[in-house]
Amino acid sequence: MDFTRRRLLTTTLAASAAVGMPHLWLPGSKEAWGATLKKGEPIKVGLLFSLTGALAVPEEDSTLVLQYAFEEINKNGGINGVPVEPVIVDAKSDFNVYAEKTKELILREKVIALFGCYTSASRKAILPTVMQRNHLLYYPTCYEGAECTQNTICTGPLANQHSKDLIPFMVEKFGKKVFFVGSNYVWPKESNKNAKIWLEQVGGELVGEEYIPLGSSEFGPVLNKIRDTKPNFIFSTVVGASDIAFHKQFKQEGFKVDSMPIASLTTGEIETRAMGAEFGAGHFLSAPYFQTLDNPTNQKFVEGFLKSKYGKNGVTHYNMEETYLSAYIFKAGLEKAAAAVGIENVTPRVIRDHSAGIRVEDEVSPEGLVWIDENNFNTWLKPKIGQCQGDGTFKVLKAAEQHVAPDPYSIYPNLGTCTKDGLKAADGKLRTNVI
Repeated sequence: MDFTRRRLLTTTLAASAAVGMPHLWLPGSKEAWGATLKKGEPIKVGLLFSLTGALAVPEEDSTLVLQYAFEEINKNGGINGVPVEPVIVDAKSDFNVYAEKTKELILREKVIALFGCYTSASRKAILPTVMQRNHLLYYPTCYEGAECTQNTICTGPLANQHSKDLIPFMVEKFGKKVFFVGSNYVWPKESNKNAKIWLEQVGGELVGEEYIPLGSSEFGPVLNKIRDTKPNFIFSTVVGASDIAFHKQFKQEGFKVDSMPIASLTTGEIETRAMGAEFGAGHFLSAPYFQTLDNPTNQKFVEGFLKSKYGKNGVTHYNMEETYLSAYIFKAGLEKAAAAVGIENVTPRVIRDHSAGIRVEDEVSPEGLVWIDENNFNTWLKPKIGQCQGDGTFKVLKAAEQHVAPDPYSIYPNLGTCTKDGLKAADGKLRTNVI
């Protein structure tokens, strides 16, 4: 082992078939082997991100910033005086590997919590195991919602916390004609369902919609369609290495950012650094965090991280910051759980249940105060819209004055409301672990 982001039954069967190690799969068991804490022993947590492959650009930084965060926590006394010990694995941008390593981390390494995934496809690949073991996943990036599990805490924005603001902003600034481009998996497609509603509400027009395979770098046919349809702007949900290729080919094909910019939910400082600032300049991103946020906590975070041995990639960005926050949400939830039930009775699910309403205050959070919703365990935050500058940093052009509540069913209100105990339908029936 290496150390160094629809239905439950269908997904569970698929994951079971795809992943080996049957000796680690225990149907019907309520808790993971040994997933409790013992006095005096380090608190083991699993870091499950891709350090290689098409998803490594954003995910490597998640691994690095969690090491930085837990080192910071340990230097300040750990959690209840006990150090945190990260167990790091490389998911290799392979959904089967995510699933395999999830079982190893839970059942062999006996971690008390998992921090992992960037795509919804990888998240959905591991959730059957997480739920079957009644374990706990901290998912630290934006996702599409339409999910209600009792084993996840999400620190990134939902659609109603980013594209809901971004679409009308772009229509007002550039025009009503929009072309959607996304990677071909669940998050871009579901995000675009949300975006279509926001677009319709402001009188916009969808002139095209294309999806490319995850990891693909060939955008010639898509760019030809964009040239033919002449949108006022492009709405992008392309991720990872594909995102870098898309921006580079956009400029190389002669498209002009001032007349047809790309508005993205994923292209931040790390992607811009990887592609070169000249390819990102002028484009837009909606996110709760930017490296340029002007507050003392962010200045300390940026300076401390970039000077540390973990800051080798040279920037901070929204996905990294959301991952950093997840470490402190875990710390607060574990401390609260231990105070309530005693350290020897803390399990992953107990941590989750005691994390309702957990706050990360201005003094700790680089983006400012955030907190965990008491019902759906997503995060209250302030959406922002930034434009990439010539040096690869982002200028914040718009920021919400008030925190926006996370709404995982914002475009599916008929399906019910996500509560701490499950999805509550209009008829009062409760369904648990809906993915």
